[in-house]
Amino acid sequence: MVRIGLIGLGFMGQTHLSCYEKLTGVRVISIADENPKRCAGDLSGGWGNLGDGSPPLLDVSGMFTTTDWRELLARPEVDAVDICVPTPFHRQIIEAAVSAGKHVLCEKPLAHTAEDAQAIASLASRSKTIIMPAMCMRFWPQWAWLKQVIDDGRYGKVRSAAFLRQGSVPPGWYRDGKMSGGAILDLHIHDTDFICHLFGKPNSVTSNGYTGPTGEIDHVNTRYHYDHIPMVIADGGWAFAEPYPFRMRYTAQFDSGTTADFDLARPDPLIVYRNGTAEPIPCEPVDGWFAEIRYFVECVRDNRQPTRVTAAEAALAIDVVMHEKESVLRKQ
Repeated sequence: MVRIGLIGLGFMGQTHLSCYEKLTGVRVISIADENPKRCAGDLSGGWGNLGDGSPPLLDVSGMFTTTDWRELLARPEVDAVDICVPTPFHRQIIEAAVSAGKHVLCEKPLAHTAEDAQAIASLASRSKTIIMPAMCMRFWPQWAWLKQVIDDGRYGKVRSAAFLRQGSVPPGWYRDGKMSGGAILDLHIHDTDFICHLFGKPNSVTSNGYTGPTGEIDHVNTRYHYDHIPMVIADGGWAFAEPYPFRMRYTAQFDSGTTADFDLARPDPLIVYRNGTAEPIPCEPVDGWFAEIRYFVECVRDNRQPTRVTAAEAALAIDVVMHEKESVLRKQ
């Protein structure tokens, strides 16, 4: 049995909790949240752009609950911690967790700055415990499919790839750019990371964007420059007026005349267009959060370091995002 301590019970913490509850061989035995109401199991007043609509009540009987995450780390029965707190606190908690001998799953982005991210990556490289960033798009079945078909070359070489992720600004601490880093760091990071996952580190980036409601860059459009791919772009932001719906999409064009198109809003999210046909592609009916947590639990259970996503890769994505930010600011 893998025993989890969950630090942070906001939207992402609750999302992760629901994933653990669907798995066997793992149990959340301890929760830390600075809000006493949440520690008592009252999860009302939350939000989310995706989710299963679970009732806002949690049975915490039998769990150790605390408003101080340090008390959770001191519990010897906790094997691994899942960190779902605001980004600026990630490094401090990760370092303390590793010192306590705990495996770590940390929500994205890995850190608030490139320097902190690199420090965490360096720690991960020499740590005997696991430090896994929760980059869920690498595990989203239709996105993992795209990685697979690009790697095996079944449709030929990629000619263009375009990614889109848009919505309205989330409530709470996300609206403070000093905490969240704005949409460029908290939202757009998904696509920057996945692009690096597919194609490697870009030679350079060219970005346009603007400061939004958080006081940071809340809408960005970036072209990623590669020698071997004519066009890779991503557009992401949460500066759209409420109740603008959350949108998540990619389109990849291959030199065989094949187009792969994913749109979260469709009944069949992934369709391949080729030879005059439109073919829906069936994938495992789970979301990326569940798949990443399942993988993390497997890594902890088997005592093996993750390979599908590493701290070094998460640090690279943050470094690229910071170059995107510099590109935007140079134009302002």
